[in-house]
Formats: sequence, C-alpha cells, structure tokens
Amino acid sequence: MRVLVVGSGGREHAIVRALRRSPQAPEVLCAPGNAGIRRDAVPLEARTDDPGALARAARDAGVDLVVVGPEAPLVAGAADALAAAGVRCFGPTAAAARLEGSKAFAKEVMAAAGVPTGAHRTVATVAEGLAAVSGYPAVVKADGLAAGKGVVIAANEDEARAALHVMLVERRFGPEPVVVEEFLSGEELSVLALCDGERAVPLAPARDYKRIGDGDRGPNTGGMGSFSPVPGADGLVEEVLATVHEPVLAELARRGTPFHGVLYAGLMLSPDGVRVLEFNARFGDPETQAVLPRLRSDLLELLLAATEPGGLAGAAPEWDERTAVCVVLASRGYPASSSSGDPIAGLDAVPDGVEVFHAGTAERDDGAVVTAGGRVLGVTALGTGRAEARAAAYAAADVIHFEGRQLRRDIAA
Repeated sequence: MRVLVVGSGGREHAIVRALRRSPQAPEVLCAPGNAGIRRDAVPLEARTDDPGALARAARDAGVDLVVVGPEAPLVAGAADALAAAGVRCFGPTAAAARLEGSKAFAKEVMAAAGVPTGAHRTVATVAEGLAAVSGYPAVVKADGLAAGKGVVIAANEDEARAALHVMLVERRFGPEPVVVEEFLSGEELSVLALCDGERAVPLAPARDYKRIGDGDRGPNTGGMGSFSPVPGADGLVEEVLATVHEPVLAELARRGTPFHGVLYAGLMLSPDGVRVLEFNARFGDPETQAVLPRLRSDLLELLLAATEPGGLAGAAPEWDERTAVCVVLASRGYPASSSSGDPIAGLDAVPDGVEVFHAGTAERDDGAVVTAGGRVLGVTALGTGRAEARAAAYAAADVIHFEGRQLRRDIAA
C-alpha cells in the first residue's frame, strides 16, 4: 500500500513515523516534506497548494491513501479533488473543513448543535468590534486561517482597537470579518477525535502551549510544546464527545456535509464547565507530536476506517501508559518573523529513545540540515510521569543548537 502524507511540519513528521510503524508496512510518500521527513518517506513532486494538481500527482503515482496534514489544502478542497480523482483521502471536504476555515461558521454550527462556547459576535468594522466587547480582557479572532496567529487577547480598549485595525483595516489575515468573544478562564485541553462521518473515536487528550514565552507571556504562536496524557482529562473525554464532537458531527451530516478526518476541539475547562475555544479540521501541531508516539494501535488501519461511513464502529485505540512531552525549538524572530539557513548542530547527539520531529528544516547540497521556518524542531520524550518525560525532553533539546534558538522552559511543568 502506498500512503502519501501532505505537509512539511512536525505534525506530518509524526504522522509519517507512526505510519512506518504499521504492521501493514506501507510505502510512505511525502509532499513536500522537510529535511527529516524526506529521510523517512519518499518525496513525491506534487503541488500541495493546487488541489487538482495534488490529486493528479497522487493518482498517477498509484497512491492508495492521502493523509492531508495542514489546514490550508483541506479548506481549499484537497479532499474533494482527490475523491473526484478516485483517490482515498483522510481529511474532510472543503464544506466540512469550514469548521476551521471560518470562525463565524464554527460558531454558527455550535449554536445550531447546542455546543457550549463563549458568548460572541461577528463584526465587520472597528466600531462594531469595540461595541461588541462586554468587558476586558476580550478575545479578537480573525475569521479565516491565520496559522495560529490570528487570535489576540486584548487587555484594554487600546489593544482591542489595534487588533481590530490590523484585521479589519489592514486586512492582514484576509478580507473576512472578525469574531469578538468573551474571554474564558481556566485550563486548556485538546481532545482530538477520528471521525467517519457518523461517530467520533477519541485520541489521547493533550495540552499545548500557545504563547512564545514562559508563563504564557508574549504573542500567540502555532504552539511551543505539548504533553499527553493530561491529569484528570480521561474522565472528561466521554462528556466532551457527547457534548461537542457528536452534536457537531450530527449537525454537519444533517447539512449534507459529513465530517471524515480529525475533529480537533480546543477546549477551556472553565468554572462553568467545558467550553469550546476553537475547532481544527486536522491533527493538531504540536499535540500530534505528543499523542502519536503513545499510540500502540495501527494508525493506518484507523485512518482507512475513518474514510468509510461507519468504519470506526468498535474502534478503541490502545495507548502507551507513559507520558510524552514535546518541546518545540523555534528560530530567531519567531513568531513575528523567522530565520532560514542557520546550520543545526547536535541532531546526531540526541539520546536513543527520544524522537526529533522536523518542522522548519531543509537540507543543503552538502547534506547539512539548516533552519527553514519559524518552528524548527519538536523534541519528544516518553517517561514514567511528566517529570521524567520533561527532563528527558529538555536534556535532548539542549544538545541541539542553532543561531537564535528559542524554546520555553515550562512545558509540562
């Protein structure tokens, strides 16, 4: 069996590694990949920003299953184009992927399905946005895709006005409107579930760290680290499935757009109960780098089942009981900018048993691995408990060096 993984981040590297562990021994291809992925998978020349071109390349290469990692190809219709070309795809259609592609659409679906979330309003002008704020801090969200950087928690009116200006006047994240919502306090939790259009099968819960600095300081990023499992979260999973995933799946099916793929629910465990912060229509990054190393079941078998209506009936993934901690190493200037071309040293000194997932990396003609983006590497270690896992992850991270390296020191603390 030939499986193509689309994407070039740490999430995709973790998916590639998990697929390579399958007893079915698939041939794993990648497009476009990165320096690490291309050592674990066979590169396939394919345009990932053009759904039709991607579908033709997969069909011509005899690919049996395409796993789409990033959100942008899904929102653009990659799954639709692949289906039209007769190639099986793990990932939602463009219509179903609007759960991530549009914050306003996600709120509309949640309201129709009775899913608990924060009070909100969709606005089109700065004045409307300021009028929608009921108190500070307030959350200002770009409606469309923003690579994890389109959310601002405004502490006061000046910060809210500045965020609204960036999104609605400068149009930095596109022409879409903006969602203003109440700030929810508590502890965050990510519950990802594999979905076959009818039912949701949960993956192990994880927690990620969005801000660039220790203590959740500084601007939002795509994610600076994660860990799994999360203490006390296992008892919440059934509640989350019943109140979040299953109602959303039923509502999308009712609309004629059943959801096949990963439905990622970003949650706040607030004093008033579980509330949905956001939906993603794919594996999370960096949660996947902490979750998949713990998966004992055959990922390929699960992904194939999810592409069939009702195919996940009876599925119950098995997990390594140890804790996984992932620490992200980012490049100079991230998240405002990124640095490319800086040589990465120490990759060959990482201890056995620790996985290094490549994200923003490239390989020079001379074989040297260099930085090529904002988040460069994810270092994941397993241990008996969080303390052991995080100690191993940081020990491995500290043997890797490149100019301007950034990392948080409080992941899973």
